[in-house]
Amino acid sequence: MRAAVLQLNSQGMSSTKLYNYIRIASKKDVKVLLLGEYIVNSFFKELQNMSPSMIKEQTQHQIKILKELSNTYNMIIIAPLIVVKRKEIYKTIAKFAPSSTSYYQQQILINYTHWNEEKFFSNPIQSIQAPLVFKVDGFKFAVVSGFELHFDEIIQKLNAKNIDCILTPSVSTFESYERWKSLISTRAFTHNCYVLRANRIGEYTDKENTWNFYGDSILAAPNGEIITHLGNKEELMIVDMSHSEVVQARRTWGFKDAIKKRISL
Repeated sequence: MRAAVLQLNSQGMSSTKLYNYIRIASKKDVKVLLLGEYIVNSFFKELQNMSPSMIKEQTQHQIKILKELSNTYNMIIIAPLIVVKRKEIYKTIAKFAPSSTSYYQQQILINYTHWNEEKFFSNPIQSIQAPLVFKVDGFKFAVVSGFELHFDEIIQKLNAKNIDCILTPSVSTFESYERWKSLISTRAFTHNCYVLRANRIGEYTDKENTWNFYGDSILAAPNGEIITHLGNKEELMIVDMSHSEVVQARRTWGFKDAIKKRISL
């Protein structure tokens, strides 16, 4: 399975880079393309100063573009989006396929004093549900937002689904570089699946903080090793993944088998 991460800063109403990079990815036979958070839309702190109508206009413009690109290049595009419905603002992740579009509403949002998405967005607080899951040529993907990757309760919903790769769009910043590498590597190893993480780049400064989005988009293998990663520049990362490697890792470590033996006890 060939997938790709497009590491960019916020594009706002611009679509030129999306067109250019997706065209390149198509020529390389990429089946699934992953974008980081707050690339299609402005960054969270900027959204707080925008009207719902302006956010909606930005999103609708990019949805039109992404649908067109998915259909033109026969590619699945995973893109975090800010959706406005009846002036209520929701944080979602969209899956654009050539013949359909589906949305996953993020279930757990950041709620820190300096970065309170939970307060700003209208996403409901409810019992944890399984994340978005889909197949491409028999290879099974799950979509888990960056913040949600921290929660065992989210990942546990995937245990019975035999996921080959967790796609994780993120917006990591501050001094979290090493912590994120450890988290991704651990999730990949303990669940014996690939984890493909897309992080954005760029910078945002307010009166109190400078938000440096450092990139470092990563692919971790089912044995927990970091296969490849990007730096802090605009870049397209193309990766190859193998279902057989996932199966082999699960046979080698036997984590799933150990749990299966105890389910009925």
